[in-house]
Amino acid sequence: MVAWPLERLARVMRAREHEGGLNPAQREALRYLARANRFSNTPGALTRYLGATKGTISQTVMALERKGLIAKAARDARKSVRLTLTDKGRETLARDPWIELETAVEELGGKTRRRMQRGLEELLEREVTLGGLQSFGMCSSCRFFRERGREGDAKGPHLCMLFEDALTDEDRGRICIEHVAAV
Repeated sequence: MVAWPLERLARVMRAREHEGGLNPAQREALRYLARANRFSNTPGALTRYLGATKGTISQTVMALERKGLIAKAARDARKSVRLTLTDKGRETLARDPWIELETAVEELGGKTRRRMQRGLEELLEREVTLGGLQSFGMCSSCRFFRERGREGDAKGPHLCMLFEDALTDEDRGRICIEHVAAV
């Protein structure tokens, strides 16, 4: 029975997320913002990623801002807001219980780790598909990503064809709300 240890592990980790004066939703928001690209670091994208209500996300964002863990800024000429981690937010995230779990996973044997990752990715993809949810995959695995599509561009060598914008090497490893898996 594989699901039981996975469920138990998730519950143990969820309990640890209350450490340091944060709740699980606040920790999840910090983790999301650390991974999100510049097209996806909005309250709306955070709402969709966490599958929460706008009210819950609004309260989460306000609490994180009060604690000095995130900052809000206007997004270009649009009326939307972009959210970024502050230095304090990055320091807090460095002490995240899930980082410790990631270290433990890295200590597993290579074959075990690769199989576990592949299996978990397949399960996640299945659940995302069944739920009609967005994948929030990495730019580099998206159908809109073109490696070296902006060679010589000061903003980055890669291209997001959806947003018609350059992407850096760092961007290619970030998650995006508009991700569509490359076939």
